[in-house]
Amino acid sequence: MAFEPINTESVSRAVRSQIEGLILRGVLRPGEKLPSEREMASRLNVSRPSLREALVELEQVGLIETRPNSGARVAQVLGSIFTKPLLELFATHDEALFDYIAFRREVEGLAAFRAASEGSDADLAVIDANFQRMQAAHAKRNPDQESSLDVDFHMSIVEAAHNVVMLHVMRSMLEMLRAGIFYNRQLLFQVKATRNELLDQHCAINVAIQARDAVAAQGAVADHLNFIEKALHQHIRQKRNEVIAYQRLEFDRSR
Repeated sequence: MAFEPINTESVSRAVRSQIEGLILRGVLRPGEKLPSEREMASRLNVSRPSLREALVELEQVGLIETRPNSGARVAQVLGSIFTKPLLELFATHDEALFDYIAFRREVEGLAAFRAASEGSDADLAVIDANFQRMQAAHAKRNPDQESSLDVDFHMSIVEAAHNVVMLHVMRSMLEMLRAGIFYNRQLLFQVKATRNELLDQHCAINVAIQARDAVAAQGAVADHLNFIEKALHQHIRQKRNEVIAYQRLEFDRSR
C-alpha cells in the first residue's frame, strides 16, 4: 500500500485556502485584526511555522497586512474597488449621486429578496440584531450612532444574500455611504421627522425579511431608497434656492 507523505507545504496551503475563503465570504472584513499566532494555530490544529508560512504568502499577495507588535490584519485595500480620483469625481457630481441611489435600489432590492428567500436563520438573526441596535440608538436620540448602524443593517442584508461578488461590490458602495462621499447622512438623521420615517422604513424591511416575504422585502428597500432620493432632491433644491435668495439680497443691498 502506497502512502504519500504530507509535508508542511500542503499544510500551509490548506491554512492559506481557509483564510482566503473567510476573506472572500466576508467573514473576515477589511481592517479586522486576526487572532494571535498561538490562538490561530490552536484553532486550526497546525504548527505555528506552517501558519506563519501561510500568513507570509497571504501578505505577499496583498490580502493581509502585518505590523511589528500589532499582529496581522485583513488588508484595508480590500474595502474599496474605487480609486481616490474616481471617489472625488463621485463626490462633486450630482449625476453620480442619483446613479448611486439607483444602483443601490436595484442591487440591495435583490439582496433583500435573496436574504428573505434563501438566507439562513442565523443570517436573519444578524439582520434583526442590527435593526434592534438601530432602534435602541433611535430611542437614545443618537443620530450619529443611528446613521452608522444604518450601514451595518444594510450590509447584513447583503451578506445574507450569499453572493461574494455582490458582497464586495456593495461593501465598497456602503463604505462610501459611511464616509459621506455622496452626501452627509447626518443631515437626514438629525431631523426628527425624517429619522422617524427612516426607522419605520428599516422596520418594514426587517419585518418582511423575518417573515421570509421576498417580494415585500424587495419592495420595502425600493420604498426606502425612493424616499432617500426624494429627500436629497429636495435638499439640493433648497440649497440652490438659498444661493439665489442670497444673490438677490446682496443685489438689493448694493442699490
